[in-house]
Amino acid sequence: MSPSEDQNPGSRGGDQGRNTRLPSRQGAAPTDGVPGTHRAPSSQDRGRGEATAFLYPFIDAEERDDTSLREQLAASARSKAADSAAIGRTVVAGSADELAQAAGLIAAAAETGGIVFTMGNGGSATDADGAAALFATPPWGRPLAARSLVADQAVLTAIGNDIGFPAVFTRQLMAARRAGVLVGFSTSGNSDNVLAAFAHAKRSAMVTVGFAGHDGGRMAEDPALDVCFVVRTESVHRVQEAQNALCHELWRQVQHRLGESEPA
Repeated sequence: MSPSEDQNPGSRGGDQGRNTRLPSRQGAAPTDGVPGTHRAPSSQDRGRGEATAFLYPFIDAEERDDTSLREQLAASARSKAADSAAIGRTVVAGSADELAQAAGLIAAAAETGGIVFTMGNGGSATDADGAAALFATPPWGRPLAARSLVADQAVLTAIGNDIGFPAVFTRQLMAARRAGVLVGFSTSGNSDNVLAAFAHAKRSAMVTVGFAGHDGGRMAEDPALDVCFVVRTESVHRVQEAQNALCHELWRQVQHRLGESEPA
């Protein structure tokens, strides 16, 4: 099992789904008003003896009707996809000002040769990789200098082993020849190594853009961030999906700021 995003044992969220509210029994209502977010499994759920009981409560140990089971699984997948798309649209629409501000800052840095650095832990590390790839090898528009700080396993493990995991991003920024932009992903907003890197980036006059979930954690209140997008849902899955939607919209607006047009 890969390590969780958070460096603080008591913090909320994390990319491995710790403290995630998982789907309740069929028909249960959401707990926070956001589609797809339900109560955590009860001891009765866990006591059913099935490893998947709390994830898919409609799958019973005595289930023998394959057709019905497939229909329920398909309905569950469609519902989750619809929830994800709805939350993504809502978050993007509600972040218009932040998107415009961040796009302007990133475009200005790119025009002066700045590099877009990305970072994250656990599942957010894959989001960081994806963001760097999107900026560097876009489906249309201008390729920008971009680098994921989680891409080099040798560097990550060397810094983690010799200095400590909280420094894995900061030390890479210290060695960078060109500054520019630092984009960080965290489902909880409380990852120590991400926050440390943001602090260093701000001291180095870099543009800093964060993506957080839940209530934003410490990232939402951190003066080291120029812009912080917060996806306010308790579901780690929906947080990361909505962050992905925000990142793609941010990239699109950066391209427009650079004078690029979407293909017809």
